[in-house]
Amino acid sequence: MKDYIIGSKGLIGQREVIQLSLQTIENTAEISKLRMDIGSVEKQMSDVMDQLNDVVTKSELADMMNSFVSDEDNGWLLYNTKYCSADVAYSSIYSQAKKSVYVIDNYIGLRTLVMLKNVPSGVDIKLFSDNVGSGKLHNVEYNDFLREYPGLRITMQHTGGVFHDRFIVLDYGTKDERVFLCGASSKDAGARITTIVEDFGVQKYDPIIKKLLKNAVLVLP
Repeated sequence: MKDYIIGSKGLIGQREVIQLSLQTIENTAEISKLRMDIGSVEKQMSDVMDQLNDVVTKSELADMMNSFVSDEDNGWLLYNTKYCSADVAYSSIYSQAKKSVYVIDNYIGLRTLVMLKNVPSGVDIKLFSDNVGSGKLHNVEYNDFLREYPGLRITMQHTGGVFHDRFIVLDYGTKDERVFLCGASSKDAGARITTIVEDFGVQKYDPIIKKLLKNAVLVLP
């Protein structure tokens, strides 16, 4: 497909490229979920092998199952100390929101939006970002995404240039509030070894979020 697109630049416009990108990212997420299912099967098979007096050793079984995963696959991270697909980790976090999802991340892109498709209907989404970097999000991508997922309610505000780390805040200001620290931007999750961990001391984030909510609206280029 990549070679076809390169050889057909005159036939494929920017909008079509964005649509292809959205579909490619969705396909990647489905493949990642399948690989997580394979990991679960590995554990079950390993338990069976134990009961069969180690006819097949765990290490041999792990090698066999890992052969299904390409060495070039870099979509994995540590989520609460467990090895996990990046797409599955973000899907798991976002799907638990009841009222709101706040994402604090200076580096956002099309994949940032695609991850948010897992947010339940009716939940408000706020992206706090200064939208910096070479792969920054553009208005044409944003509008195409909203047409693809019209049920999502997304607003954007600046961070004010004071953030380095990335955070996800679920259900801010409610008894269900949760905060996750992210070692990488969601658009790059899994590209390098990184982690997502939950911080149970949510109270300390309250003054930070109150300041963020007063920041100016982010206008995409």
